[in-house]
Amino acid sequence: MPCKQMAYMVSLSEWLRKPLLCGQQITYAMPLNMPTQQKEAPPDGRRLRSERSRQAIIDAMLKLVAEGVLVPTAQQVSERAGVGIRSVFRHFSDMESLFASADTVIREQYQDLFAGGNRAGPLEERLVHAVEQRALAYEAIGNHFLTTKAQLWRYSILQEQYARAQRQLRKDLDDWLPEVQRLSADEREMVDAVASFEHWNRLRQYQGLSKKTSIRLIVQLLRKIICHADAAHND
Repeated sequence: MPCKQMAYMVSLSEWLRKPLLCGQQITYAMPLNMPTQQKEAPPDGRRLRSERSRQAIIDAMLKLVAEGVLVPTAQQVSERAGVGIRSVFRHFSDMESLFASADTVIREQYQDLFAGGNRAGPLEERLVHAVEQRALAYEAIGNHFLTTKAQLWRYSILQEQYARAQRQLRKDLDDWLPEVQRLSADEREMVDAVASFEHWNRLRQYQGLSKKTSIRLIVQLLRKIICHADAAHND
């Protein structure tokens, strides 16, 4: 029987496995209803539940810290998140990784508090605005600073993240007050100490001063350091 080209319209599975011969060439019959592009598969339900569970654990940690529980236990976190304690350690290898993830989330959420504010105008105005902006941020996330500091001795990842945050705050103060770049090394360190969260927390929590009074004292100290340095340099 002479060789003739044959065209079979078959299903996709048959098309993939059945070559049609014509002379010495191999051709394939293309099904007319073959889709040109596959639709994206719907998200896997288990994966979505896992992501929700992980986020619930981080949220629980952040809420406990905001309420004053500075070193939450895995049991406290699991109860607040509404998951079993095994779920906590299925998503996080240990408490260090959980603290680190929570620390990253809170800093991302509140970074605009430090970055905002009107940075124009004369030195006196910028001093007041810079301290007010920091006070706003310190008041909002003070407990998160405290929980990080409480864990620094234990977790190296928190030491790294805290050091990075301090460098960012120092750079932010340079942006607010370019005048500090003319200070001596000792004077520059004094500025960072006065504008730090640790100083703010001492004034507010241990000396019992109001927010308004604490802002005024910090502005006065920064003014003395910067203006004294400027006067000394001009002599």
